[in-house]
Amino acid sequence: MDKTTTTVEIQASRDKHDNQSLLIANAERANAREHEMTLMQAFKIYRKAIFWSALMSTALVMEGFDGKIMGSLYAQPAFQKAYGKLHGSGSYQIPAAWQAGLNQGSGIGGIFGLCSAGFISDRFGFRKTVIAGLIMVIGCIFIQFFAKSLVVLLIGQLLLGFPLGMFQAVTTVYAVEVTPTCLRAHMTTYVNACWVFGQLIEAGVLRGVLNMSAPWAYRLPFATQWIWPIPLILGIYFAPESPWWLVRQNRPEEAKAALQRLTTRENESDLDLDQTISLITLTIEHEREVENSTTYLACFKGLNLRRTIIVIGCYAAQLLDGNAIRANSTYFFEQAGLATAMSFNMTIVNYALALLGQIVAWFIISRVGRRKVYIWGLSWIMILFIIIGGLGVPLHHKSDSSLSWTVGAVLVVSTFVHNCSIGPVAFSLVSELPSSLLRSKTVAIARLCYNILGIPIGIIVPYMISPASWGWGAMAGFFWAGSCLLMLTFTFFYIPEPKNRTLTELDILFEKKIPARKFATTQVAFEEILERKSDV
Repeated sequence: MDKTTTTVEIQASRDKHDNQSLLIANAERANAREHEMTLMQAFKIYRKAIFWSALMSTALVMEGFDGKIMGSLYAQPAFQKAYGKLHGSGSYQIPAAWQAGLNQGSGIGGIFGLCSAGFISDRFGFRKTVIAGLIMVIGCIFIQFFAKSLVVLLIGQLLLGFPLGMFQAVTTVYAVEVTPTCLRAHMTTYVNACWVFGQLIEAGVLRGVLNMSAPWAYRLPFATQWIWPIPLILGIYFAPESPWWLVRQNRPEEAKAALQRLTTRENESDLDLDQTISLITLTIEHEREVENSTTYLACFKGLNLRRTIIVIGCYAAQLLDGNAIRANSTYFFEQAGLATAMSFNMTIVNYALALLGQIVAWFIISRVGRRKVYIWGLSWIMILFIIIGGLGVPLHHKSDSSLSWTVGAVLVVSTFVHNCSIGPVAFSLVSELPSSLLRSKTVAIARLCYNILGIPIGIIVPYMISPASWGWGAMAGFFWAGSCLLMLTFTFFYIPEPKNRTLTELDILFEKKIPARKFATTQVAFEEILERKSDV
């Protein structure tokens, strides 16, 4: 009996060793294939994945729209008269305190959505999480549409922020997990394009209703948000789930089926599904050996702490490079001296250039890399805000239309630079740098910190701009130049370069504690990955 048992155990051990050897061999070939795949090959093989990732990310068009709508409504005469108070100059103004509260309503609601998204997406998957969020959006828009007071508007903003926060945590992670290495940057930065689409639509709608009478002048923009949820729900229902999520759920056969739906192969040399699943499985197994916990607390332990801090900083740069001023660009233009109609026109130009900047970013990041784009983007934006602050000094003492136009033009240029660099690249970095086991939760934490940081920033910006408060006007540029310098310093010392690195290789670089400045030049052989796996 003992001899038979021993024989069975030996055979089981051999089978396990053979299976592990096959897993490692397949993973090694898949890792090599990731590096060999050109951009054109990736577009050809993963065109279905591109479509599904783009569809999932389109949910963020609503966040781009909602995030900017309030900042534009503050400059709309009908909205000012319906909800504002008569100012000493004879015009109606929304009090700065209410502006600050409404600006942050969606962000505060988003905090709760982000906290929930990590648990919900890990438990139910990305598809079901986004669909549930879209259903919630439909109901929340009713509150905004029928609001007759600033209090009800604020409640609507708070509730709508919850599903929008869920979208923030899910869409970039899905993009990373369904596309190969050479497409990751393009599909994660597409998230920023969706934000810009939303902002551009918002600016166009607000300009179109500018001369309408109340209440449709401000109700119609809210109603525009109903266009998106139903078609997105129908499309995302048929989307394949992330193969990485399915492997994490110990469902490898379903993961292979999902990968088959995400790819188009004319022959076996294009892509071996078993090899790709092996690479995913090996990466997840290795991460579980290093840190098996998948709680939020695990994001702040050991090697994951560094990764969490970096992605928090990546998102913080989006706020601290002056994007809060751009969110209130219409109101900013108006207070800088431009007429109301021209302020709305400039906002449309602003977002059109933002979209152009996003297109330029797609060409830059695949050649230059994420880290360099961040460094150069922050440097140029800092210079532009110094110029804006300098122009604001004479404007503070005397109105000058030529200076006002110059301030507007420089702010528009800063929007273009932001959307060539910090705006889109942040989404790529925050979704690539966390470990695969903790990716959803790390992104949720980073975006949560972004929303929390956005609260004090959203509060002080109206006070900076409003003539009824601090009245800095364009001189606020000096403040944002300083915050750009802060993030430039952080970027240089902390943000690494993930370009041309598979997710497995990024794990090893973090485990070896390679400095951020040396990520791009440090060599990582697959044999080393296997050695480190056996040492854990």
